[in-house]
Amino acid sequence: MRPLSREQIAWRAARDLPDGAYVNLGIGMPVRVAAYTPPGREVMFQSENGVLGVGPVAAEDAADPDLVDAGSQRITLVPGASTFDSAEAFAMIRGGHLDVTLLGAFQVSAAGDLANWDPLRTDKGPLLGGAMDLAMGARSVRIMMQHTTRDGLPRLVETCSYPLTARQVVRRVYTDLAVVEVTERGFLVTEIIAGLSREELAVRTGAPLQFADGCAVLAAPDLA
Repeated sequence: MRPLSREQIAWRAARDLPDGAYVNLGIGMPVRVAAYTPPGREVMFQSENGVLGVGPVAAEDAADPDLVDAGSQRITLVPGASTFDSAEAFAMIRGGHLDVTLLGAFQVSAAGDLANWDPLRTDKGPLLGGAMDLAMGARSVRIMMQHTTRDGLPRLVETCSYPLTARQVVRRVYTDLAVVEVTERGFLVTEIIAGLSREELAVRTGAPLQFADGCAVLAAPDLA
């Protein structure tokens, strides 16, 4: 059993983005998604600091210090990209103009509650940031994260123990072990990695799982 890498999770999340979609990429793992847009599909990626048309993360030898995303990671721009102030970026978000937001998370509950900020991080300022606006403003909220913590504790849970960012907003979760939909009946697994049994996945999850009739093998190309 070989869990997906962060790059493979990004590749898998990119497969589901519809042609012509406007998509916000959150800080962390989601920014990698811009590198894996399927050929022939046009997706415009937005960053909350004021960029529409975010491209892949910049190579170190070609990075422009003036082009960064909301997490200060140096990015590239695609043809037709535009830059503007953060007020306009949040007008897009709050005005319901984003089809999808891809965010990281500490926990997601079976009801779709999202917890993606840590009040115990004393080394940084307030960490809630734009996630609350994105969680409420985007038409579809999708999460990318490891299935468990470094200590092996589940991130998909019955009830979040972290403070909530928003309630009942998450619709799909991409982890290193599975693709999981959040439904009215709880978590529904639609894909699972090869070599991992349903029983083993259940042990790594903190809430009951259902499995789709057509539950498929979650496969991704070899990526770093």
